[in-house]
Amino acid sequence: MTSTLEVRDLQTHFFTRAGVVKAVDGVSFSLQRGKVLGLVGESGSGKSVSGFSIMGLVDEPGRIVGGSIRFQGRELVGLPEPEMRALRGNRIAMIFQDPMMTLNPVLRIDVQMIETVLAHDKVTYAEARARARDALGMVGIPSPDERLKSYPHQFSGGMRQRVAIAIALLHRPDLIVADEPTTALDVTIQGQILAQVQKLATELGTALIWITHDLSVVAGLADDIAVMYAGRVVESGSVDAVLDAPLHPYTHGLIGSVPSRNRRGAPLQQIPGMTPSVINLPPGCAFRARCPRADGACLETPGMAELLPGRSARCFHPHLESVPA
Repeated sequence: MTSTLEVRDLQTHFFTRAGVVKAVDGVSFSLQRGKVLGLVGESGSGKSVSGFSIMGLVDEPGRIVGGSIRFQGRELVGLPEPEMRALRGNRIAMIFQDPMMTLNPVLRIDVQMIETVLAHDKVTYAEARARARDALGMVGIPSPDERLKSYPHQFSGGMRQRVAIAIALLHRPDLIVADEPTTALDVTIQGQILAQVQKLATELGTALIWITHDLSVVAGLADDIAVMYAGRVVESGSVDAVLDAPLHPYTHGLIGSVPSRNRRGAPLQQIPGMTPSVINLPPGCAFRARCPRADGACLETPGMAELLPGRSARCFHPHLESVPA
């Protein structure tokens, strides 16, 4: 079965005066139709840049310097911009963290949504408007007919984000890249949108990359998880297996620092130190300085290896003892 998305050894670097920022440095993952991949990591781990790379939205001084991004068997790296534009917003959509990256503040919502439909589909104005109205209803916006006539400033932040998500759903794309789109929403609305997105993936076969630092969201939404650190994937596998028994010490620390995992009244567990600068990574394992298991072997750079069936990690001293027999 052909994957909807196949990313292999992706390298996206930013060429700055301070040096070369290796924001994404050899990232690989694949995604099947109707599946949800959670791309997880701290700020600066490279997860958002991975998403922008897939969409062809990396601006100067950044560029993809190596690797492959295949969408339904078609290579996207090096694809001419007119061809990429025909895919973007149509077969591949992105939901941004800030809805105002999607919405134009001076145009009414109906104008923006109808133009989005007509840009890719030869339908009548009335059909395009009906699709816009249905999409607003799909994300739980009440009175969608009236709200179509509103401007972005007349919506709350959460409502604006729902409009941005509705725009991403207009063409029922084959792939959606969602960059922390529910971070600014309250928990009730977040739950509604996550349920809607899951339904979309199941019913329409849409493949979804959900970029987040929130493990609780990934736990309830994703099928698979890829944990990123300093521009690289350090662990991947099914979401249940990784969250129940993490192999990489970084994943182990991330899960351990979730408040619900800590004993009541006890100090919160935390990973010591800071994420290293990707301009000047230390030799060997990037997590070495923060890792309780590090030793002399970690001065070498570990490769990504399959340690258990369907589970891979980039580590010389994985937590294999935590895996149930």
